[in-house]
Amino acid sequence: MSMAEKNNSKITIYVLSCWIFAAFGGLMFGYDIGISGGVSGMDDFLKKFFPQVYERKSHAKENNYCKYDDQLLQLFTSSLYLSALVASFFASKAATKFGRRPTIFMASIFFLAGAVLSAAAENKFMLIFGRILFGIGVGFGNETVPLFLTEVAPIQHRGAVNILFQLFVTIGIFIANLVNYGTSMIHPHGWRLSLGFAAVPAIVLLVGSFVITDTPSSLIERGKDEQGKAALKKIRGVNDVEVEYQEIVAACEQAKLVKHPFRNLAKAASIPPLVIAILLQIFQQFTGINAIMFYAPVLFQTMGFKTDGSLLSSVITGLVNVGSTFVSIYLVDKVGRRKLLLQACCQMLISQLAIGAILVTNLEETGTLDKKLAAIVVLLVCTYVMSFAWSWGPLGWLIPSETFPLETRTAGFAFAVSTNMLFTSLIAQAFLTMLCTMQAYIFFFFSGWIVVMGLFVIFFLPETKGVPIDSMVETVWMQHPVWKKLF
Repeated sequence: MSMAEKNNSKITIYVLSCWIFAAFGGLMFGYDIGISGGVSGMDDFLKKFFPQVYERKSHAKENNYCKYDDQLLQLFTSSLYLSALVASFFASKAATKFGRRPTIFMASIFFLAGAVLSAAAENKFMLIFGRILFGIGVGFGNETVPLFLTEVAPIQHRGAVNILFQLFVTIGIFIANLVNYGTSMIHPHGWRLSLGFAAVPAIVLLVGSFVITDTPSSLIERGKDEQGKAALKKIRGVNDVEVEYQEIVAACEQAKLVKHPFRNLAKAASIPPLVIAILLQIFQQFTGINAIMFYAPVLFQTMGFKTDGSLLSSVITGLVNVGSTFVSIYLVDKVGRRKLLLQACCQMLISQLAIGAILVTNLEETGTLDKKLAAIVVLLVCTYVMSFAWSWGPLGWLIPSETFPLETRTAGFAFAVSTNMLFTSLIAQAFLTMLCTMQAYIFFFFSGWIVVMGLFVIFFLPETKGVPIDSMVETVWMQHPVWKKLF
């Protein structure tokens, strides 16, 4: 009898609503990724907060690659991720002590406060403080939502359910691109609407936090066994949950023996998932995806598109991003994690090298790219975004959420989230300066990292498709040619 058959389940309206409401945490995150780059390119926003960047941008002979290079403008984007980095550790404690559902509620409140303050900003202090509140919301949401989705998903659909988080991230980016395209024509306060609309996904998540159940693992871990069993029946849609319930109880008993989960990350069972979780987050950022997603409008303006054209190009890439994530949802539990990651490395490498080659040979420091070549670059950006969206994007969150033992799951995932936020903030803070310094060669820089990522998957990343999350140590790590040496 397979594990999927033992742990029987039905997909009910209630469990679908739990998945979708929780996944709005991803939509909050994605909306912010998409909105900040678009707002950074709006003249009204630049005039109010970054007049020196506006002057430089308006200068006809300004270097194509350097007109947006401003540390404070980059801080507008990166400050969110620095606060999310710190918040993720507090979120880990909250998720363990209070449960997944109350932590999701906290995420929505912080994000809502950030939306209100950012939209009302009259000076840089209010603007950056609003970003910090956004960041706390993102830290709490990104720590808790992938864990929630992994813990409530039936084993045979775990990959697809977890990828709902990344799907909603991509939907958030796409909606943000559409909003930016519309609000860029509303003067002088279009940027306020862009930032204020972030309240909408936060309100949906807030309402959702009252609808969803806490996860059985979290309830049982906190000594609420009967509530945990009831929650398990509710999310599985069947009454016969005894086998899975006993597995969770056994994992929770093991977890209770651990008094210091962060300290226990140094033990053999947690080292492989910890190393992999941290490296996946670093590699996810060094694909160059957020450089493109944050600054797509800026990047397309660099290539010679006007503001409207660059925002429209961002909408196109956002649509590709959403559509391609469905490919991952369909394939991840069929072909597995490794094949998707390796295929994407090949596709991303070809796309990045081709973009770099076109820009190096055709885009001068002043002047614009030929229209046909600019269209080809947009097409190559789409093929690149497409491959990321069905691989390193969703799997960067899925794999860390499913590979830690329960006793270190929230602590280990906090390291994954904080690493992601650290390197996201580094890329956000450094990209425009790197673009100015390295110019088109920045695409070759990211290409080099993609080669390293492919080698990492080949030698160090085991396949976790169809493995129960509480059986990873025996089934995966102790059987792996590299990681078994730790045991």
